[in-house]
Amino acid sequence: MNMETLKIPRILLSAPKSGSGKTLISIALMNAFAEAGKKVSAFKCGPDYIDPMFHKKVLGIPSKNLDLFFADEKLVKSLFFSDNTSDISIIEGVMGLYDGIGATDEASAYHLASVLGAPVILVVDSKGMGRSLLAEIAGFLSLDKMHLIKGVILNNMSESFYSQIKPVIESELAVQVLGFFPVQKSIKIESRYLGLKLPDEISGIKAMVQKASTELIKTVDIKRIEKIAEEAQAAAYVPLENLLPKPEKPKLKTPLRIALARDEAFCFYYDDNIKLLEKFGAEIVEFSPLRDRKLPPEISGLILGGGYPELFAEKLAANQSMKEAVLAAINAGMPSIAECGGFMYLHEFLQTEDGKLHSMAGAVKGTCTFKNKLVRFGYVSISGKQPGFLEPGTAIKGHEFHYFDSTDNGSGCTAVKPSGVKWDCVHCGENHWWGFPHLYFLSNPEFAQRFLAACASAGKGE
Repeated sequence: MNMETLKIPRILLSAPKSGSGKTLISIALMNAFAEAGKKVSAFKCGPDYIDPMFHKKVLGIPSKNLDLFFADEKLVKSLFFSDNTSDISIIEGVMGLYDGIGATDEASAYHLASVLGAPVILVVDSKGMGRSLLAEIAGFLSLDKMHLIKGVILNNMSESFYSQIKPVIESELAVQVLGFFPVQKSIKIESRYLGLKLPDEISGIKAMVQKASTELIKTVDIKRIEKIAEEAQAAAYVPLENLLPKPEKPKLKTPLRIALARDEAFCFYYDDNIKLLEKFGAEIVEFSPLRDRKLPPEISGLILGGGYPELFAEKLAANQSMKEAVLAAINAGMPSIAECGGFMYLHEFLQTEDGKLHSMAGAVKGTCTFKNKLVRFGYVSISGKQPGFLEPGTAIKGHEFHYFDSTDNGSGCTAVKPSGVKWDCVHCGENHWWGFPHLYFLSNPEFAQRFLAACASAGKGE
């Protein structure tokens, strides 16, 4: 298989644990480089949707996920390097640097850094710590068998203590201290149960990012970070096109128009899923179940992604014409995919945290209810039991993270966690796939091909 070699300046920002401030510092750093005239590309380690939304919506920087559970090392390298023409690529880590599946570092930020040959910058929350910082940093250096950690940024630190602790760390641990970030009470990216709040929900988010970036430029050695990124070695990779299956049929004369729900309620999509559908001949047509009264014209398929439909349940319930249009399309046999929030929307009722019942589209005969705790969380491999978009005997990988549960989760597939725990899930057949798992199409590209083939047969594509 043909290999190409490319030198891309790159760094991975990670931390000892979640909540250390790596998201804010990553975004501030991306903004700083962009304002300096650099072409920046952003990546998120792991399955999270919301951080890439910050990269795209707040900064206008292209961003996508890199996940070593969803894809093997060869494919992840290809996704990173193929068509990457940026001056610098900034990868935001997930959880703590070595936190992977179970007690391993598989699919961790460190695993990704090692696959990509990306230098690591460790963001350490120093609040309430003095010399103990050395013990924490030393512990992370001791596990760094590939010597990827090239520097640290000390978050939540005063300038006066920084001047004292920086020389101590550098002399005793032989690691560069690249700067500090002072406590910023006016800069706060809030969270909710699925993670960070969405960018559009946070008042003045662009001003906050600008302020954080301005502060970072004062207190962090941006030039040194750029040099570390440039010192990353050239890497060999297989171009993405060589790893994807070819379309099963000649390209259609006119693209298949696939309606994709995208608004505040439905916004969780993997960029690579959409690009794969486009590579296979689809034209993605976005619509809003919140505001539009009907589906787009001349469509052959329907995708309802995840998001926060519970926050907009009243408005979704009130849009009767859209609910009727969705149900009519499904009843007429239009192929459809609904994941998590989209699956919730297809139920007869959605019961929100306050106990109120809201009428939804009604394709799934049942109710989704808030459970006030995580119902499912983590990676899954999903195997099909019957003919449909997922060929029986094959599997596709995905991720679940939801506080709602359904009175009818479906039983067309079997989901298996890496720990071996398994359960039945998903409503599926020859023209539909509805369930809580968020799928990663590149883990089984034939799923996307079969979906589009069903759209071509049932809709306007033939």
